[in-house]
Parts: sequence; structure tokens; C-alpha cells
Amino acid sequence: MPGGRSRGPAAGDWRLRLARLALLLLGWVSSPALTPSAASSTSPAPSPASAASAPPPPPGRCPPPCECSEAARTVKCVNRNLTEVPAELPPYVRNLFLTGAQLAVLPAAAFARRPPLAELAALNLSGSRVEEVRAGAFEHLPSLRQLDLSHNPLARLSPFAFSGSNASVSAPSPLLELMLNHIVPPAKELQNRSFEGIVATALRAGHALRGLRRLELASNHLLYLPRDLLAHLPGLRHLDLRDNSLVSLTHVSFRNLTHLESLHLEDNALKVLHNGTLAELQGLPHVRVFLDNNPWVCDCHMVDMVAWLKETEVVQGKARLTCAFPEKMRNRVLLELNSSDLDCDPILPPSLQTSYVFLGIVLALIGAIFLLVLYLNRKGIKKWMHNIRDACRDHMEGYHYRYEINADPRLTNLSSNSDV
Repeated sequence: MPGGRSRGPAAGDWRLRLARLALLLLGWVSSPALTPSAASSTSPAPSPASAASAPPPPPGRCPPPCECSEAARTVKCVNRNLTEVPAELPPYVRNLFLTGAQLAVLPAAAFARRPPLAELAALNLSGSRVEEVRAGAFEHLPSLRQLDLSHNPLARLSPFAFSGSNASVSAPSPLLELMLNHIVPPAKELQNRSFEGIVATALRAGHALRGLRRLELASNHLLYLPRDLLAHLPGLRHLDLRDNSLVSLTHVSFRNLTHLESLHLEDNALKVLHNGTLAELQGLPHVRVFLDNNPWVCDCHMVDMVAWLKETEVVQGKARLTCAFPEKMRNRVLLELNSSDLDCDPILPPSLQTSYVFLGIVLALIGAIFLLVLYLNRKGIKKWMHNIRDACRDHMEGYHYRYEINADPRLTNLSSNSDV
């Protein structure tokens, strides 16, 4: 039928349009919002001027030679032979390890970053062959509490290394713990400078470290402590001076360290502690002192220290302290000594005794030869002595005669008017 044939195409066209409309509606409902990548693809490309002025993205990536843990807030760059501090450090870092590197020099603001490393609290630079630390090297680290520079041959340590480039105007360092163990450089690199003086200058410059609580200076071959080394560290609680070459503590004062809790002086060359040092240590309310492995000389100068050891509770392990000199007192426990045991009789080592005996024999032989020569020439010496006596007598008689003439005015006038 003609009518039926005409309705067939119209119905098919209607169905096709309905299917297309359903597909369009389905695609509009299921399609998500434009993604950032799609938006960026549809947006026009930025001009070179705007790209140059745009701020760089925050450095959140981990430096390639390092290992990072955002959960632990830790970055480790260990034994990577880095020659400088990595430029890209994640801002979340709280513990940074740069050990086993080849840094050589820490310049000013070596850790300045944008955004700043505001959470960095512990910085370990041990064993990185650092030879020079310049002024302001640790600026822009407002949360830095612990710094370890141990095992570096520090030949040049700026007086403002732990403060700003100008300590008089910069804020005090936030450091609480400073480790400077085994940092002594070779002697040829000091160039006639005192290593003790270099360290002391850096510690006391501008009162930058007055909040410091722990200071470690172990294994640095220190011969003495500068007089005012501790004067600018009133908050110190732990001081480690073990394994040095300290002979005496006479010139250093602990009086202002009222918060000091531990003082490590083991493995030094201390021979005796004098009354001034004993009184200062006894006046610190919380201190514990460690004195093991020192060569104590048990003579008359040790009397006061032995008496102090018997009374005090400051010294830890005091029962282990023993005498090293003299030989007859070796290995005697200090707490078991009495004042009668401590004397100052000169006791020479056997080699020195032998030398003095040999010198005495030589001098005795020389004296015997001299006396023998005198004996053999006794007659000539006696005649020579008589001649000297007669000459002196004649000379004195001449003086006596002239004195008599000068004393008598008549003889004086006679002698002056005489033609003889």
C-alpha cells in the first residue's frame, strides 16, 4: 500500500533522531568537568614575558643523589661526594644528613631557600671534609636546634659562623646542641694560629650561642681552655671535653654554669685539680663530673683533692681513680690515700739517676786533677804569693806616705815650694 510505504521511512527517521538525542544526553551527563590538563590545553599559551616573571614552583622534589622520607621528615645524602649543598631541598625536611661529602667550604647563607627550610631542626655535616665555615653559613634556619660538624678538618672557622654576618645586629642562634668533635686540622693548615683560640672566638662572638645547652669538643688535642671560653654560655647543661690533652683547669671558670649537669673530662692529661676548681665544681648544684683515665700525680699537691673526693658526691665513679706517678704510688686508689702517703720527695727515674751519677764522677775527676796540679806546683805558687804580698805592701806604704804629707800643712808647703 502506498500509505504504508510512506510511513516506514518517517518512523525510521524519528527513531534515529531519538537515538541521537539519547546519546547526546548520555554524553553530557557522564562527561566530567574539564581537567587541569584539558583546561591548560584549551587556554592560550602564555607569552615569554609572563613566563619569565612567573614565580618558580616550590622545591618539593627530592634531590637526585639523596633519599627522602616525607613521613619521617628526613633527607639523607650520605656518601654521595657532593661538592655543595643541594639546591633543591623539600620544605618539609626536619632532619638533614649531608655526611661523607666533599663540601670544603660552607659559604654565607648556604641553606637559604625559597620557601625557607623553616622546619629544619637537625643538621648533620660530619665527615664532609669541611675546611672553612664562613660568616652566616647557617642563616635562614630559624628552627635549627642541633648541628654536628664533627670529623671535619676545620682550619678556618669564622667568628660569626654560628650567627649572622654581623653578630651585633643579628638575632641569637637558635642552636641548643653543637657537636665539634675531632675537628682539629693538620698543624700546617693553622698558619701559626691557635686552634683553641679559633674555636673560642667562634663560640663567644656576639653572645650568639647563649642559649646553647650541649657542647661537645672531644678528641681535638686541646692543650688548654681559653680563660673566657665558657663565659658566654650560661645555659650550658652538658660539656664534653673527653679525649683531649688538657693538663690543667686553672685558667677556666665554671662559676657561671649554674645549669651544668654533666662535665666529661675523661682521657686527658690532668695531674691534679686545685682548690679554686674544686670549689667551683662543688658550688654547681646539679653537676656530675667524670674524671677517669687521667695521669694523677699523687704527691703533696694532691692532699686537698683527695680530701675533696672523700667528701663530695659530684664525681661519678671516683672509686676508679688511681695514681699514675710517682712509681711507688702507681695504681693506688685515690680514695684510699692518707695525707701521710702524699709527699714531695724528688724521685728521679733510673735513667736520670744514672746521668747524674756519671756527671758527679766526671766532676770529681776534674777536681782531683786540679788539686794534683796545685800540689805539684806548691813551691812556685808559694813564691808567687810572697811576691804579690811584697808588691801590695810597697804599694800601700806609698799611699800611706802620701796621706801623711797631705795631712800635715807644713809638709805640704814644703813639698810645694821645694825644687826637688
